[in-house]
Amino acid sequence: MDVKVTTGKKSGTVTWNLDQIVRELRASRELTHNIRLHGLIRELPSRKVLLGIVEGLCGALFPTHYGRADLNETNVDYFVGHTLNQTLPLLQEQVRRGLQFGHSLEEQADQAIASQAGELTAAFARQLPAIRGLLFTDLDAAYRGDPAATSASEILLCYPGMTAIIYYRLAHALQRLGMPLIARLISDIAHSSTGIDIHPAAEIGSHFFIDHGTGVVIGETALIGQRVRLYQAVTLGAKKFEEGDDGVLIKGEPRHPIVEDDVVIYAGATILGRITIGKGSIIGGNVWLTQSVPARSHVVQAQMRTSATIQAKSIDERVGQWSI
Repeated sequence: MDVKVTTGKKSGTVTWNLDQIVRELRASRELTHNIRLHGLIRELPSRKVLLGIVEGLCGALFPTHYGRADLNETNVDYFVGHTLNQTLPLLQEQVRRGLQFGHSLEEQADQAIASQAGELTAAFARQLPAIRGLLFTDLDAAYRGDPAATSASEILLCYPGMTAIIYYRLAHALQRLGMPLIARLISDIAHSSTGIDIHPAAEIGSHFFIDHGTGVVIGETALIGQRVRLYQAVTLGAKKFEEGDDGVLIKGEPRHPIVEDDVVIYAGATILGRITIGKGSIIGGNVWLTQSVPARSHVVQAQMRTSATIQAKSIDERVGQWSI
């Protein structure tokens, strides 16, 4: 294959040798470096379509905020029904595509996968009222927990933490129903737009509030109780990873923190490993924590003796305050 190119005042013919490059890419794709499940070409879920689906679901959950501003009591139910009627079939198709990558479904016929996609999408749709109920508690936590918040509308329209939580609640429901690829794509869409990375498999209780939010990371096996508040750049991560006999990291092992009810974690705190943050504790900003702390602990950085040295102090059992 020859390509005519022109650069400045000179022109000429450049041979790219595309036939050989295409053959070598095919050999890599089909033989030496094949990454397809069972070597088959399958329809991938679409991020663009999923973004539209999530926007439709948000419109159904909060129609006057994410749907249409001109809605009123006489037409809001019609809008919600119409939106779901358009959105759920699109979701069913994306679920069908996602299920093709499930190892448990690899032997099923296309018709069986399509049927299961319909059943799972219907099950998800039935959970939407409960999801909205949980989101109401998250809205309430944001309003009560942020003195700058003036209304629920401001939180819905302006708070990236609320956006990330909405996407998480939807993705988590899909994850629990057995649609992990679709759930992960939705969480990644949220990450791209908010800077907040919540794995859809994480378990998060009601009245959850992320203030500011940029840089928050919540890992796959994290367990978070009720009425927990996080600030920006908080990490609930893993400390180490176990390898299997084949050298591949073991999947799904509990490796992220357990955060009990009524915990506040301030900006920049990094909490690693399967440790427990006891109920009612406060974790100060920029703390690096790799050990469990009991209920009602107050963990802060120790005072610096010099600009370059932080001295560790043990727990003061009288007040339950940790300095690390």
